[in-house]
Amino acid sequence: MTSEELRRKYISFFESKGHVNIFGKSLLPENDPTVLFTTAGMHPLVPYIIGEEHPSGTRLTNSQKCIRTGDIDVVGDSSHLTFFEMLGNWSLGDYFKEDAIKFSYEFLTGTDYLGISPDLLSVTVFAGEEGIPRDDESAQLWESLGIPKERIHFLPRSDNWWGPAGETGPCGPDTEMFIDTGKNACSTDCRPGCHCGKYIEIWNDVFMQYNKQKDGTFVKLERTCVDTGMGLERTVAMLQGKKSVYETEIFLPLIASIEKLSGKKFGEDESIDTSLRIVCDHSRAATFILGDERGIPPSNVGAGYVLRRLIRRAVRHGRKLGIDGVFLSEPAKIVIDQFVSVYPELLENKEFILNEIQAEERKFLETLKKGELEFEKMLPNLLKNPQKIMSGRLAFKLYDTYGFPIELTEELARENALSVNREEFDEAFKKHQELSRAGGDQVFKGGLADHSEKTTAYHTATHLLQKALSIVLGDHISQKGSNITSERMRFDFTHPQPMTKEEIGEVEQIVNQQIAADISVTIEIMPLDEAKKAGAVALFADKYEQKVKVYSIGSFSKEVCGGPHVERTGNMGLFKIKKEQSSSAGVRRIRAILENK
Repeated sequence: MTSEELRRKYISFFESKGHVNIFGKSLLPENDPTVLFTTAGMHPLVPYIIGEEHPSGTRLTNSQKCIRTGDIDVVGDSSHLTFFEMLGNWSLGDYFKEDAIKFSYEFLTGTDYLGISPDLLSVTVFAGEEGIPRDDESAQLWESLGIPKERIHFLPRSDNWWGPAGETGPCGPDTEMFIDTGKNACSTDCRPGCHCGKYIEIWNDVFMQYNKQKDGTFVKLERTCVDTGMGLERTVAMLQGKKSVYETEIFLPLIASIEKLSGKKFGEDESIDTSLRIVCDHSRAATFILGDERGIPPSNVGAGYVLRRLIRRAVRHGRKLGIDGVFLSEPAKIVIDQFVSVYPELLENKEFILNEIQAEERKFLETLKKGELEFEKMLPNLLKNPQKIMSGRLAFKLYDTYGFPIELTEELARENALSVNREEFDEAFKKHQELSRAGGDQVFKGGLADHSEKTTAYHTATHLLQKALSIVLGDHISQKGSNITSERMRFDFTHPQPMTKEEIGEVEQIVNQQIAADISVTIEIMPLDEAKKAGAVALFADKYEQKVKVYSIGSFSKEVCGGPHVERTGNMGLFKIKKEQSSSAGVRRIRAILENK
């Protein structure tokens, strides 16, 4: 069964059970400052799980694009992926454990679906703990479907519990389904959840029964929900009897293209295989991030930094394979062709994808050559160190002088059986930031030349501009810097292309509407975490203390900020954009003035 067949069968099965296909949401979550990317199929549905009504009803299904960044450093083995698709179905206060488990069993074993022999299935359920009972109901349901007791395993919270990403939120026990691969057990204690390879998880049904409180207690939800997840790539590999996702039709065309470019062969040398997998995975992830409907360019912050890191790591491993020059657009084209029928946004954004990848490659190749050469010069002395530790001072020199990322320094060190004193690096980096903020006549505090009445008005206008840009251009807009005097303002922000005359006019109109409305500007002092929870934009969180000032311009704008603001917007003047131009790759610059009315 191919990935396309699995995706189609899954969606059609749940549609036959009354579910509505809601299709996948953006990889870049809206209105969620806690994560950079959509990390799971249920992520976009959290508001509906905790009570909002979904416009498509109470039974939903889809295939969701996901990015997980925590494992980037281990991608290169035979199993980890940065980008993956998650098949899921949801019940929002509709059916619960009985139907969810029956649906799972039918899809797994039905001859019209996956056709897996019930004899190969084992399941796990929650073992319970103080205050939360054991999930006997799920165990009894599995037994009623024919799964014998000896293949139903009660496991603790670490295995069979889904909790909220933050301190509070919906949570509950889950039941997980495993396939017995036929391998010999590693020990008498071998069971599903063991990492020896005998059992491989194929599906996970989460039962949202509780709401975790701030004090750590759990309160039963009035409306219970079901959230399930089946990893597309891993399931396809299992169904095809492959040892790795990289041996399926999802990755083989990518591997073939890198083999052709490098002259290296997959499957002959593990170090070569590692680099091939990294190039394939990272180029695929970068293509989906850039091709997303809310796609962003590479940058030095947030999701843009993750994207930059993926592209640059792929470039370095391409060079390890012997590929010189710009090459990542080739695997990117393959990804676009592979997935365009499912994710048409890839074709719509093809030019942006290829241009951004090529620009980032060219930029990094220069950085890489210089940084690796310097590391090689340092290496003989580093290897003489009996502790095999590279000082943070040297690692920072590579970063500060050559723009060489600390992650790649750590990777080069690992390849030579060395480690990096990261604590020392972080300390040097922090001092560098403080000096950068304080030094230079034109490095204004908070971007301001002074705190005069007019400069204060311009500073307040940047808040209005930031919000207006996000309204007109999209939520990918993020401030990259500002420079304000009593005569004008300069504002840098992320955006991939020049603004149109119509967009500039619309932004001006929105800002001037807020000025004309004579809105009051209020201030609150609160902990940074509380400010973020209240929806305040905190663009440069590392600059702030634990308690911060939060400025609200009516209900229009709320930002964490340390600078001065007007008390009301009415006397600021008429906002006029004088110039909109490129500042750097993926960053635009607006110059504006406030004219007297």
